[in-house]
Amino acid sequence: MEERKEAMREKLEKIKEEALKQIDASDALEKLNDIRVAYLGKKGQLTSVLKSMKDVTPEERPKVGQMVNDVRALIESKLEETKAALARKAREEQLKKEVIDVTLPGKKAEIGHSHPNMVALKEVERIFVGMGYEVVEGPEVEYQDYNFTKLNIPPDHPARDEQDTFFINPEICLRSQTSPVQARTMEKGKLPIRMIAPGRVFRSDEVDATHSPSFHQVEGLVIDKHITFADLKGTLAEFAKELFGEDTKVKFRPHHFPFTEPSAEVDVSCFKCGGKGCRFCKGSGWIEILGCGMVHPHVLEMCGIDPEEYTGFAFGMGLERIALLKYEIDDMRLLYENDIRFLRQF
Repeated sequence: MEERKEAMREKLEKIKEEALKQIDASDALEKLNDIRVAYLGKKGQLTSVLKSMKDVTPEERPKVGQMVNDVRALIESKLEETKAALARKAREEQLKKEVIDVTLPGKKAEIGHSHPNMVALKEVERIFVGMGYEVVEGPEVEYQDYNFTKLNIPPDHPARDEQDTFFINPEICLRSQTSPVQARTMEKGKLPIRMIAPGRVFRSDEVDATHSPSFHQVEGLVIDKHITFADLKGTLAEFAKELFGEDTKVKFRPHHFPFTEPSAEVDVSCFKCGGKGCRFCKGSGWIEILGCGMVHPHVLEMCGIDPEEYTGFAFGMGLERIALLKYEIDDMRLLYENDIRFLRQF
């Protein structure tokens, strides 16, 4: 029996030495886990020793069990100690990699720029809000009734052709102007009205230096009692001076729009040459900026407003055109190419 006990002690000593040697040689946490399984797991070497205790006499079992437990405790302690050391070493190496030299120059953050369209829109909104107008928005997908019919555009008008307008179905289209917002506002019947309607519009145009299938408009509307063409002229003259400079003059040329009568196109004196004639204004001294007119009585009627009591004026301008003129850009496509070299200038 004594021989068997001695053999068991030698076996445990050998297991301990091998385990400690492997633990000392480990350089990764994964290897420590493999050692734990090999010696302390369900099929590990210490577990097999415990299973063989059935061959030991009852008197000797407590002593052998104590020896096994001592070896187990030693191996576990060494595993935990080595695991902590390896984790500490890995953390130190990671910190060395992540060290920040506060004396190095910082990386300059890229700061965005307002798009020329947005700069121009904010300027237009600032001017009209200062005159007492409110900014109103509406849907980009619109009923034909609002996009055409309520604006006095007849069914046979060229604007209703598929070659000019994007139709979703026979009743719904992508709005070709922001005028439907005006019609929706007039229908509410809350008078008087002083509003501008900025937004994106869509037309079936080829892309070139002055055209795009998607662009932006700002349209204005005033409805009240005793509104005259003189009010329209005064409003737009003040707008032009605020936008292009105090010395800017305006000129009204007769024109035709289905939803206004009388109608006009508005030119401003060239802010580049002061009206003397240059390349920018093509030698004429004038630059066209918008269309306008007195709201057609039939449009008022269709929106539930009595044209005998109320009158009004409307105007509309292309936001891109304002941006092109204000910043002397000669190609509309530059506004949509997102070239950072171009956008950094604004």
